[in-house]
Amino acid sequence: MEERLSVNFTRKDLRKLLIPLVIEQLLAITVGLADSLMVAQVGEAAVSAVSLVDSVNILLINVFAALGTGGAVVAGQFIGRREMEKANRSAMQLLLFMLEVSVGITVLVYLLKGFILNVVFGDIEPDVAAYCNTYFMIVEGSTPFLAIYSAGAALFRVMGNSGISMKVSLVMNTINVTGNAILVFGLHRGVEGVAIPTLVSRVAAAVLMVVLLHNPKLPLHLDHFRFHHEKVMIKNILLFGVPNGVENSMFQLGKILLLSVVSALGTASVAANAICNTICNFQILPGQAIGLGMVTVVARCVGAGDYDRARYYTRKLMRYTYIFMLLSCLLILFLMPFILDLYNASDEASGYAMHIIQVHTVVTILIWPLAFTLPNALRAAGDTRFTMLTSSVSMWLFRVMLGVAMVRWMDLGVVGIWYAMFVDWAVRTVIFVIRYRGHRWEISRLQDE
Repeated sequence: MEERLSVNFTRKDLRKLLIPLVIEQLLAITVGLADSLMVAQVGEAAVSAVSLVDSVNILLINVFAALGTGGAVVAGQFIGRREMEKANRSAMQLLLFMLEVSVGITVLVYLLKGFILNVVFGDIEPDVAAYCNTYFMIVEGSTPFLAIYSAGAALFRVMGNSGISMKVSLVMNTINVTGNAILVFGLHRGVEGVAIPTLVSRVAAAVLMVVLLHNPKLPLHLDHFRFHHEKVMIKNILLFGVPNGVENSMFQLGKILLLSVVSALGTASVAANAICNTICNFQILPGQAIGLGMVTVVARCVGAGDYDRARYYTRKLMRYTYIFMLLSCLLILFLMPFILDLYNASDEASGYAMHIIQVHTVVTILIWPLAFTLPNALRAAGDTRFTMLTSSVSMWLFRVMLGVAMVRWMDLGVVGIWYAMFVDWAVRTVIFVIRYRGHRWEISRLQDE
């Protein structure tokens, strides 16, 4: 057990941690593409409905992933301290916290259904509204299961066992894609043919996570599930998890707001923006995966009080990030002409998309890791309030407000939205590098009983 929980991570340990994370991220993106292609077989109204409802669902997915990751940092720091009994209790409290919060959010979302469908989504066509209602009623029921899965995946990652979360993700996505294929192509169902497999796959993933976490051979495991709240543990989870959740929710809200700005620019701009949002996910995939791994490594080092080792692994993982993001960015740039042919986009949309991807490639290679991967080291140490405030203020001032200004007053069109985003990245980079080079984040904020 001591060897498995060491804060000394060999190259083999890092490979075992990072490779499954990359595969898991790749699965999520590619399955999302497959889903969108199958939804298209139902009809244009179904595509619009699923896209609208998923704008809410993506917000929830990001919030739960951030809460789970932030809460798992508590367990990771206890592991670093070798306080395994507290680490196990914190894991139990994280699952209980996620369950209760997600049930409350589910009830709230159902109560606000009319407001979301009629006010937030605006004046939509009757067939789109009907599809929205069907998809909404089925998929939102999966919210508590999504939360439990997110918490379980975060706990396995903080144990250094990301292979388990990858395998559960593979099972979940296989159920989803297979179910979609059977119900849409085989049984010719409407939008419910896309919604039901999503619900079933998330239920299966949550059940699998809970069952696997009951394995007593794991460093973190559940002995039995009790509805008992431990004040200090919950306080730690809130301290680490809530700023992460707020930061991610603000980020998604900003994206939703900017979508309304892009939609006013015309079909070509909307298409180019959608294509680039999808393709850019592949470019930043290595950075996102390594960032999740960084949380595990740094949290353990911080728990052990070894900040020199935390800095050492942060630098090492940042080097990995730059190397693999250079490869992913150049590969996508090389494939862009073929990708645009697959989308069958207009010449105008293709022109916008190619320009955006070219600039995105350069800026991503240079500063994306410093703006997004590096702050995970700060979060793992518990410096979550600083990262939340920096990210939120920078996003609203530069990505949103400057983006609107570039579109409406500088007449830069959809390209202006992306230029503003790059300014946001640059501001984050400067602030996070200064913070990391200092020592104010080197204080474990984990509270003892």
